[in-house]
Amino acid sequence: MLLGTWNLENLYRPGGPFGPKDEAAYDAKLAALAETITALAPDLLGVQEVGDPDALADLLDVVGGAWHTALSEHPDGRGIRVGVLSRTPLEVVADVEAFPHKLRPVQSDDSGLTVSATGRGLLAVRAGSVHLAVAHLKSKLLTYPGNRFFPHDEGERARYGAYALYRRAAEAVTLRALADDLLAGDGRARDVVVLGDLNDEVQAATTQILLGPPGSEIGTSGYQLADKGDKARLWDIAPLIPADRRYSRVNSGRRELIDHVLLSHRLVHRATGAGTGIGSPDEILRLPSVGEDPKDRRNAAGSDHAPVWVRVG
Repeated sequence: MLLGTWNLENLYRPGGPFGPKDEAAYDAKLAALAETITALAPDLLGVQEVGDPDALADLLDVVGGAWHTALSEHPDGRGIRVGVLSRTPLEVVADVEAFPHKLRPVQSDDSGLTVSATGRGLLAVRAGSVHLAVAHLKSKLLTYPGNRFFPHDEGERARYGAYALYRRAAEAVTLRALADDLLAGDGRARDVVVLGDLNDEVQAATTQILLGPPGSEIGTSGYQLADKGDKARLWDIAPLIPADRRYSRVNSGRRELIDHVLLSHRLVHRATGAGTGIGSPDEILRLPSVGEDPKDRRNAAGSDHAPVWVRVG
């Protein structure tokens, strides 16, 4: 079984304010995305940045074959949302946006506005014995008042960086609470996958929130030793990815792994391999380097992210 996550980057039909400007650019985008999905051949794929459900249907028409889909009903202000593609039937078990009990609202801008919900819904589904949650946490890309992507001064940059971090941390806590529900008290007996665009790297505090009890990470001496924390832990499969491919986006020339797949105890010990992209020698090297203004890629084909995947026996 191949499980993966992929940010499809602004999947909209043409003509709106965010998608491709014309049909030719749209067709090129669908063709590039479909080529990757076909080569990857996932059994379950969490997706992000579905701006138009009809565009996702168009994409799967190009891919071909029978697919089951589920989409969150809680998009962000641009209309993008998370979803799941599956070769087997799906049951939606949760579509969460409210912060969990005891987590207070966080400041989101200079006006003092606070938010008490995730920017995009966190979707959980069941496919056979697998429980899967897909997320797209708050971006590190900063947006300033008036939809600016550049600050007036460094004080504004620092403040809005903090606001984004507050929100991403609160969203990680909300995702961890959803993971706890899916684990149902014992990940040693439940097949649980938590994946998505977490918008930060493996050692970031927000990513680490999701792991549960510390210790036993892949590659450490404790990994093969059972302990009572195993029932609550999630394992990031990043160490299983070959080091030279351990990135899913290039940001201003810097490679970073910001898309993640986390597995429960019963699943991680059945993992037989992991990677990014579709495995061809130079394909991931062609990832574009993105900058601070997302409008620069409005008509770009494909995605600025590589898929991240793990194979489970």
